[in-house]
Amino acid sequence: MSKLEIKHPDKAANTGAYSAGVLAGDLLFISGQGPLDLATGAVQHGTIEEETLLTLSHIRKIVEAAGGSIDDIVKCTVHLEDMREFDRYDAAYGSFFSGIRPARTTVQSVLSDGIKIEIDAIARISGR
Repeated sequence: MSKLEIKHPDKAANTGAYSAGVLAGDLLFISGQGPLDLATGAVQHGTIEEETLLTLSHIRKIVEAAGGSIDDIVKCTVHLEDMREFDRYDAAYGSFFSGIRPARTTVQSVLSDGIKIEIDAIARISGR
């Protein structure tokens, strides 16, 4: 099975040695995304709600670059810097998706640069 790199359409800054997404067959594996300004690579600090929605918007753009939509996301793994913010993050996360939400795992993690959240995802892209 071949692999295809999927790039974030707005990413200009080098943020590490990884692909934003890798499409293998009809599965898209999206690397951990965070609340970054992808033109500069600078962290966009904000509330947990703001950081959650910015991070999910990066994931949406990668899925769309692969020919899918947020409805194609089947699994997310979420790393929170502070589990005490779970309820606020969960409300923002829930507002992003409609219909059947992706399966999800949420854990507390040590995150770099003072970010509050990092999310990776798996999507099924059909018809490509």
